[in-house]
Amino acid sequence: MQKSVVKLALTGLVVLTSLAWNGVVAKEMARPSVNATVTVVQLPVQGRETYQRIQQGGPFPYEKDGMVFGNRERLLPPEKRGYYREYTVKTPRSRDRGARRIVCGGPATTPEACYYTADHYASFRKIVP
Repeated sequence: MQKSVVKLALTGLVVLTSLAWNGVVAKEMARPSVNATVTVVQLPVQGRETYQRIQQGGPFPYEKDGMVFGNRERLLPPEKRGYYREYTVKTPRSRDRGARRIVCGGPATTPEACYYTADHYASFRKIVP
């Protein structure tokens, strides 16, 4: 029985290795999904405040708020450059902008979708009502 487990593990390794050579498939397998969601009320207080400012079109306390987000991490759905904009979610006791952001896609004043990250773009959760 132990031999079959090892054989199965090696077979799986061969399959994964062959997929790794097919760049597109390997990238798709490695790319985290954005299926996780967070409701507005589940956001931290500062996140709710930022989200409300986005819906109102500002004002924003940070100079970089509303700047284009390049999606270089490719964790959000692919869109043309300029589609996503980022906004700072204040982090209490942080001396800089901190790691929390809301990234919205679509028109700046009426975004089509917004995503929250608490770990500086390492993961995102779609904001739902």
